[in-house]
Amino acid sequence: MSAPPHVALRPLWLCRACAAPWPCATARLTLLREYAHDRVALLVYLGGLLHDAAGQLHTLNPQAAPEPAQLFDRFLGWAIPRGRT
Repeated sequence: MSAPPHVALRPLWLCRACAAPWPCATARLTLLREYAHDRVALLVYLGGLLHDAAGQLHTLNPQAAPEPAQLFDRFLGWAIPRGRT
């Protein structure tokens, strides 16, 4: 039996497989592999998910919704290529 995929449980935005905030570490690695040759497409995809998550998390609990900077780091910050040294 294969392991469950690390996909988002909406509207909570937790990983269905490990219950970590999505995208979890495994989901991030999977996404990087899937979009290895098109980082711009990955960022566009994640930007759409960030938009969805912000609205859904705010609707669920406006007082406890993550700050915009936290959501940016969670959904996009990790996927932005860093400069080469």
